[in-house]
Amino acid sequence: MTKLTTLLSNQLKNNQTRNIIKDAAMDRWFTGAELQQDVDQLQNLFTAMNLGRGDVVLVCLENSAVFPVINQAAWNLGIIVHPISPTTPIAGLKADWNQFQYPLVLTTDALAEAWTDARFAKSPLKVNTAKMQVIADTKQLEHRTDVDHSEVQDEDLGLILNTSGTTGKPKRVGLSHRIMLNAATHDAESNHMTEADTAMIMMPMFHINAQVMSTLSSRVANARILVTPKFSASRFWQQVADNHVTWVSVVPTIVSFLLLNEKANAAYGRLQSQINLRFVRSSSFALPEERLRAFQDRFHTLIIEGYGMTEASSQCTTNPHDAPKIGSAGLPFGTDVKILIADHFTDAPGALGEIAIKGDHVITHYLDDEKPESFKDGWFLTGDLGYFDEDGYLFVKGRKKEIISRGGEKVAPAHVESVLSELPFIEQQAVIGMPDDLYGEEVTAVLVSTTPGLNEAEQREEILDFGRSHLAKFEAPTRVEFVREFPRNTTGKILRPQLREQLLSVGAHS
Repeated sequence: MTKLTTLLSNQLKNNQTRNIIKDAAMDRWFTGAELQQDVDQLQNLFTAMNLGRGDVVLVCLENSAVFPVINQAAWNLGIIVHPISPTTPIAGLKADWNQFQYPLVLTTDALAEAWTDARFAKSPLKVNTAKMQVIADTKQLEHRTDVDHSEVQDEDLGLILNTSGTTGKPKRVGLSHRIMLNAATHDAESNHMTEADTAMIMMPMFHINAQVMSTLSSRVANARILVTPKFSASRFWQQVADNHVTWVSVVPTIVSFLLLNEKANAAYGRLQSQINLRFVRSSSFALPEERLRAFQDRFHTLIIEGYGMTEASSQCTTNPHDAPKIGSAGLPFGTDVKILIADHFTDAPGALGEIAIKGDHVITHYLDDEKPESFKDGWFLTGDLGYFDEDGYLFVKGRKKEIISRGGEKVAPAHVESVLSELPFIEQQAVIGMPDDLYGEEVTAVLVSTTPGLNEAEQREEILDFGRSHLAKFEAPTRVEFVREFPRNTTGKILRPQLREQLLSVGAHS
């Protein structure tokens, strides 16, 4: 066993009768003994399916309490878990399988029903924490003779998570048992977590935030976990009060919704005496100061901003609880952070450049990326621009890369463009992020039509509908703009910042 799997096994063993994980959709708490039953059942399934060390299981499920037990069962055997968005269309799911040949997929009834290839055997699976469908590649699994049952090592991969690259297809980040345990330990320490805490998870379980920042750190601290299907502003404060939630990780979009939602504000007024929220952790993009102050004043809850990423298995910097600095991403914690200017690394105050990180929870390579430009002299180059102030607090000023950040989700423009290019009336296109008060950025498709000035309303609706049916929900454009030509440089490359400014200056249609 690895240090990580030993810790997880001991937690369940030491909490046999204690309620430690709750599924909000089921309105049910699970004890350590009940969770161990699920771990055993899933582990037996994986073994019976001839899975072993180094195999990858694709998980495409809605948020539920089953994720921690899937992980634990897989990790005990050295199996790697790759969770992806449950809104992934069946075409996208099959494209992933065609590329990576996963031997086993755990998914929803709807996606399993749409998966009609006779090569695969489908069967329902019910455990305490969930119902799901198991899709097995019988051609791969039935006659296996080379299953690896050797001892799992700390350097073995446990999770694969997608993170958006600038060239189209998301990059796969592989996180080892060692990296995940180190990250979760840093998270628990920096947020002063104890077994008296209860974390509420609203972020998607195919994200590093939910997987490590909230779930794994809570298990390291022997704290309790409430898993919700998704964020609901109207139910938020009732969930916090009923389940004694002490902290929650959010994106700025959620803060905005809670301030704006009338039902949320009314619920807080009724339940204020029953709420014991220590803090709300906000990340993904900067929260405007007036919104941060408004939330803290209205809901009497501290907001802690931080900076992290999948490649770091969660956070790199965080604001100290006793000395937060509004507008900053806080101080490095468990991470070396520098600013790269030309070929020089510095932490000098005021020096603006690319943020670079390294540490015991930071990857040293991508799984599929043969290009080394993201790594330099042992540092991971984040693609984000920032600087340190005189007190060593990090300020993030934007992205060197073209990635769109929508409500905490990272969207690769080239991937969206590739999908939309199937539409025959698109002559030229660029997908960019436009400012959005709630989501940070709006996925905006800007195009030159083959029929300029004609049928724009119809084409706009067709693009929106096509995006919704062919892309994950967070990737689908929510705004479409038409232009006669794009601003370009001397080599013909579209100048996306100038395009963005051009649309802002003319008050484009939305």
